[in-house]
Amino acid sequence: MIGEICGPGLTGTAAPEGRRASIRAIELPAQRWYHPIPGDGSMLDRCTGPTLDVGAGPGRLTVALAERGVPALAIDITPGAVLLARSSGALALQRDVFGHLPATGRWATVLLADGNIGIGGDPLTLLRRAAELVRPGGAVVTETGPPGAPSRCELARLRTPAGPGPWFPWALVAADRIRELGRACGLHVTQAWSDSGRWFAVLRRGGAAALAGGQDLRP
Repeated sequence: MIGEICGPGLTGTAAPEGRRASIRAIELPAQRWYHPIPGDGSMLDRCTGPTLDVGAGPGRLTVALAERGVPALAIDITPGAVLLARSSGALALQRDVFGHLPATGRWATVLLADGNIGIGGDPLTLLRRAAELVRPGGAVVTETGPPGAPSRCELARLRTPAGPGPWFPWALVAADRIRELGRACGLHVTQAWSDSGRWFAVLRRGGAAALAGGQDLRP
């Protein structure tokens, strides 16, 4: 979704799954994703080794990782987002996370920031795909909603000055749901934390051996 937000003042409109309830407008501060956001640093600290930034949008996190000396690739489905990421100095490709991707099964980290665990409207399917992308012992670093927040699937669309875009599936996942979702995909939460009003988790591929290097911190 973030990749669709490439201009100022865009408004997203979301309806609960099946549009059984009234549509509610969500204001999306588009410029938020162009510059560092409080909490980014603690998330980036957990990206060790080659990192795939999924739904990278303008590429702020990919650039930040490269500046830290961490190899990183941004992917986004939106041509405009990819151009913005490249213009910022990010290595970026226009790709769908569910399509063909380079180095499948060899990434050290897959990054799902800025709510991108909601891509496709099915977090379970997305996390299974992320588990395929990382190497054994690799990590999925993700941002979630706060504990106790609604976890739900929605239909969403972005509204631009030219009018609304098409509906697309999206999902919201609360911090206290990420463990069970991860377990269903062969991923185990090794770290969970809050920073600057944001909630994050590291899910690692593999069993007990993969967990040995991480501290399990329940949100």
